[in-house]
Amino acid sequence: MTLDSINLGGARPLADREPAPARNELRDAAQQFEAILLRQMLASARSTDFGGDDLFGGQGEETFREMRDSQFADMAAKSGQLGFAAAIENQLARFLPQGDG
Repeated sequence: MTLDSINLGGARPLADREPAPARNELRDAAQQFEAILLRQMLASARSTDFGGDDLFGGQGEETFREMRDSQFADMAAKSGQLGFAAAIENQLARFLPQGDG
């Protein structure tokens, strides 16, 4: 018998419970922070100039690149593949009130 199979007083297992609102807010904030971090990393990587002239350079291309990078950062943060948001959430969850974890 494992702890997962023991039902104490009719309580639902943690996996079946809906996360508390504070935990959902924390998860959203952590994902937003990860997206900001990714945007900064992409902007820094793109700021390197190797001396080449772009064929279609200009402000329009720069704006499009920023929008594309922003969308990519949002999608990557929501997917959880990098794990920054999950790590941030887990570190900060210990500061939530006991009923909100």
